[in-house]
Amino acid sequence: MITIISATNRPGSSTLKLARYYQKKLLEKGTEAQLLSLSQLPANIIETDLYGKRSAEFQKIQDIITATDKFLFVIPEYNGSFPGVLKVFMDACALPESFYEKKAALVGVSSGRYGNIRGIDHFTGVCHYLHLHTMPLKIHIPDIKNELNATGDLFKPDTVKFTDEQMDNFIRF
Repeated sequence: MITIISATNRPGSSTLKLARYYQKKLLEKGTEAQLLSLSQLPANIIETDLYGKRSAEFQKIQDIITATDKFLFVIPEYNGSFPGVLKVFMDACALPESFYEKKAALVGVSSGRYGNIRGIDHFTGVCHYLHLHTMPLKIHIPDIKNELNATGDLFKPDTVKFTDEQMDNFIRF
């Protein structure tokens, strides 16, 4: 099973729009993927689901993560790295069954010029520590607001080409 993670809890984010685009395009390629937005996390996750505790609300998410073989993380840039809510999410998940020896593709998103290059590098280190194998082809999409059209689709030829290549590789990965 593939799970796409929209790695922010920000309402109305471009990250979620891009995650939906990936989900739609993967389906067009014959590959189903479910979508998990970190906006779905329990509001009190820090009190209820860290350090071995587990709420019924998070258990539903944990069950999805445990059943997932491949993850596609769409990660926005927050202060030169990845969002803190993504780290809290990773910390709340049970180990080793959540991530060990599974596979991941990474997509960086930013409103600035670099498409979260630094944040994707930081998150790659977390993935390696958790034995989560990351696909070498990582996509960085800068200036995301000018990359998505009104229907939430990528439309610039180079961006479409590279994301399409990443998806094809991810299916085979």
